[in-house]
Amino acid sequence: MRSWFARRLLRRYSKRYSYDTSYLEMLLKESPAAFFKFAPLMKASRHREVVPIEASFAAGLVGAKAEDCEPCAQIVVDMALEAGVPNDQIEAVLCRDVHAMNDDVVLAFRFADSIVRRSADQDEYRDAIRTQWGQKGVIDLTFALQMGRMFPMVKAALGYSRECRRITVGGKQIDVVKQAA
Repeated sequence: MRSWFARRLLRRYSKRYSYDTSYLEMLLKESPAAFFKFAPLMKASRHREVVPIEASFAAGLVGAKAEDCEPCAQIVVDMALEAGVPNDQIEAVLCRDVHAMNDDVVLAFRFADSIVRRSADQDEYRDAIRTQWGQKGVIDLTFALQMGRMFPMVKAALGYSRECRRITVGGKQIDVVKQAA
């Protein structure tokens, strides 16, 4: 019964976001125990206590883009739009255009990007987040970043990361910038 319900939710999720959930369906079929241990990460990916919603999605999008060839990042974009994050802020993160980002998004973006790149300035950005939102802010953005990375990595490791496509924001295709020049 639990597996039947999970399959139904996966199909609904797939339809809602035009996302291929076959890797999750395979996981459910082949190892229900593994699937039901992995499934709570969906809830963990929505963890946010103190940072603004657009900052949280900025960190999640940086994480997804670090590991993905667009389908998982597109879900983050779609969920951000559903949550009311302005198109221009999403586009700015995708294009790495810090001049177009608001202050909260810049801070989240720089923190997440420094972690992904393992740059020397990650402590500086972590301290800035701690000053702005406290330790809970660091936790919020860490969860957003790492959960954004988790799903594409599992998908790739299971051999289902074969599709590449352009990311769209509000029907507009975006030329994504992977790293600063």
